[in-house]
Amino acid sequence: MNIPNRITLSRIMLIPIFILLLSYPFDWGVWNVADQSIPIVDLVALIIFAVASATDWLDGYYARKHQLVTNLGKFLDPMADKLLVSAAFILLVSMEIAPAWVVIIIISREFAVTGLRLVAAGEGVVLAAGQLGKLKTVLQILAIIFLLLHNVPFSALGLPIDSILLYAALLITVVSGVEYFVKNWHVMGDSK
Repeated sequence: MNIPNRITLSRIMLIPIFILLLSYPFDWGVWNVADQSIPIVDLVALIIFAVASATDWLDGYYARKHQLVTNLGKFLDPMADKLLVSAAFILLVSMEIAPAWVVIIIISREFAVTGLRLVAAGEGVVLAAGQLGKLKTVLQILAIIFLLLHNVPFSALGLPIDSILLYAALLITVVSGVEYFVKNWHVMGDSK
């Protein structure tokens, strides 16, 4: 259990705190900014989400810099990302901030890719994320951040950056999923 893997596990441990903050009816007041009233609890959850998301970059950077890339890390890191992003999107649907159909497509892709990774792992092959997969993660994280911010500061300008990021994330999620399966379909054929 090296330092990057511990950082990844810390991301996983922040997820229940994030879920609790957005699920329990805490009343810590609101922050009025521009034309929006954002519940303080949403902002605290956003900070937790942002810190957890930043650990994704940190663990990868540290692992590459110190040559601590492991198969466990290659498995845990994308799993932690999927758990964090899925939890956030599901909560955004329950808060009626994100459309359910978009979230269903995004999460379905994550399950499908995870299934392929599990088949590959059974064959002793570790499938790392590609560049489109990394872009997908960045777009999903940015979409979640702006959705939790109720599109502040862009709401004052009438610019729906939160929606633009969400639909861009959806598009790249689908395209990267197709690319991932096309590139790694041989794993399914090679499995016993």
